[in-house]
Amino acid sequence: MKDDIHPKYVETTVTCGCGTTFQTRSTKPDLKVDICSACHPFYSGKLKFVDTAGRIEKFQKKFAGTGYGTLKRAKVAAES
Repeated sequence: MKDDIHPKYVETTVTCGCGTTFQTRSTKPDLKVDICSACHPFYSGKLKFVDTAGRIEKFQKKFAGTGYGTLKRAKVAAES
């Protein structure tokens, strides 16, 4: 290996959005993540919607009270 071309490999503190922290090693001293194994539904067994951009609310608002078929029909009627 060539000398002085590789980044430093240091102890890293990983901080999750749920508040969990743990130590690992990386090229950065601190990492912030949105989801970790302590709060991920696959590992925790708890159902939890991870919605950082409001996509679930946007979808529910779009399709609330009307069905998918009525949206298509309204679009066809508007074009006619």
